[in-house]
Amino acid sequence: MKSNLSLIVLVLVLSCNQNNKTKELQKPETIENFDWLTGKWKRLNEEAGKETFENWNKINPNEYSGIGFTIKNGDTINQEKIKLIKSNEKWALLVKTPDDKEPIKFKMLEQKTPTEFTCVNDSIDFPKRVQYWSEGGKLKAKVSNDKIQIPFEFEKIK
Repeated sequence: MKSNLSLIVLVLVLSCNQNNKTKELQKPETIENFDWLTGKWKRLNEEAGKETFENWNKINPNEYSGIGFTIKNGDTINQEKIKLIKSNEKWALLVKTPDDKEPIKFKMLEQKTPTEFTCVNDSIDFPKRVQYWSEGGKLKAKVSNDKIQIPFEFEKIK
């Protein structure tokens, strides 16, 4: 009876130890869902006389597509196509203006929370960092380099 009890205790200890080793070998959890970006957004902190919008759609689990544009006096004065794409298990933000031949690629640096990420590209002057996050039902963003920061605050429309 005593040997049976010892055997059961030994099996339990070994199985618990094996579970801990399995957990240690697993990759850390990565955030794969950026659905909080989707929708039509209007910038709240824009200069008087201008209106800025971002519209985001989920294309598939590995791609989100957006367009950002600014209107002044009924004319579009600024526009950029934006994509958040997963390739080779890594996310990147691609930004293309009409003046760009190819999109500018920002590599995903970190995902602090399920609704916040930062992307970087140190090969250009501005912006070097693009950050998006959701806070209080609003979409917030910041583009920056070592000297300049431009904050964006959007509210969802329709």
